Amino acid sequence: MKKILIILTFSLFASSNLFAESLNWFFSKWLSENGHHQYLNEQGSHNLNIKIKNKALSATNIAYHSNPNRDTLIYYLWKYSYRDRSQHLKEFKPTNSSYDFKFNLIEDKFVKKQMKTKGILSYLYYQDGEVLIDEFSPKERLGEFLNNETKFYSMSMGKSVTSYILGHAICDGYIDSIDATMNDWPQLQNSIYYNQKLINFLNMNTGDQKYINEFEDGTSNLGPYEDSDIQTTMLIYFRNKDTKKSAETYNYNGFVSQLILNYVKFKTGEDYEKLYSKIFNDKIKIKHSILYGYTGQREENGNGHPNISATRFDYLRIAKAILDDYQNDTCVGKYLKEIHKRRIPKNYNNNKYEPEYNRTKSYGGQFHMDYPGLKDKVVFGMGGYGGQAILIDMENSRIVVLNSLHYNNGAYKYNVKKLLIDPIKKGR
Repeated sequence: MKKILIILTFSLFASSNLFAESLNWFFSKWLSENGHHQYLNEQGSHNLNIKIKNKALSATNIAYHSNPNRDTLIYYLWKYSYRDRSQHLKEFKPTNSSYDFKFNLIEDKFVKKQMKTKGILSYLYYQDGEVLIDEFSPKERLGEFLNNETKFYSMSMGKSVTSYILGHAICDGYIDSIDATMNDWPQLQNSIYYNQKLINFLNMNTGDQKYINEFEDGTSNLGPYEDSDIQTTMLIYFRNKDTKKSAETYNYNGFVSQLILNYVKFKTGEDYEKLYSKIFNDKIKIKHSILYGYTGQREENGNGHPNISATRFDYLRIAKAILDDYQNDTCVGKYLKEIHKRRIPKNYNNNKYEPEYNRTKSYGGQFHMDYPGLKDKVVFGMGGYGGQAILIDMENSRIVVLNSLHYNNGAYKYNVKKLLIDPIKKGR
């Protein structure tokens, strides 16, 4: 038995090393093909001093508490934005003409100053139909690797987009309402999720906290459910007699977002792609292709994943479409107003587990709500790993889109108040 464990350990170690070497090769290849020859040695491999906390170049994310050097940021920028993700992301290409923004640009010296030392890649501020601030990370920081076609990847921002897709599915008659149950979907049979209303999934208060804790060492008790289809996760973790629902309290996790997305796909069937096109082509009018997630397994088993990778201005287009729906009181706008009305308190012991850019008092329909300092304002927030943040002021037509590579409570903590809260509160 001991011999078998040694062999398995060695095999896993060897496999990890091979994967890391593969990433090294693709990273160096990308540097070469894009003219960044100053970062290559004569043999063609990169000469960067990449420092990763767990010593594995294949590490998924930058460790939260780390303060990486610029070379490490360059590597992770490639990993998040440019490496091939076709095994887990599908491309959706625009077919219509895009929405073109009007610009009336002003200079914001504080935004520029923050970008010189933080992990911020892009900052956009939109107000009353115009883009007023449009900034990239300085060239000497990370700007030499960025342009308006660069895609920024996020899992958590995709949760809010999933909610927006659900709103359209309801308005187009595929799903009755946010008070409907998902009992007609076989994947939920004999689980704690059976007989629960959609609003519980939207508000992440399904009583699954005994099984999922994403704030415990940054992991989930379910293991790598992100890499599995719904059927596999349900069979392993939820379909047994000892699985019991806990109290309905806010428990932020990605699995309920996966359930929502895959239920929409189940209900729309062959019309899902048509619905997706209606939203992103006809309404949002994206300019560049966007990437959306799947696990690579069988679609009928629930392989959809609420990941998204989009350009900075396409994120702004998504936010503007949400704003327009809310203000024009469309059917989807009514859906947005209903999820705001039925938001729930987070009750997270002063929210100590959440980074400051997501540290709101309430959560509703897969959006962060009730930001400190924005009392009595209807603000829908989207937030993601690394400091990604979108704030939408529904009543005053203000939007902030901040794309970031890394955020922590040390050197990489950007000024949330001045970059996110004040622009929404005071305008420009």
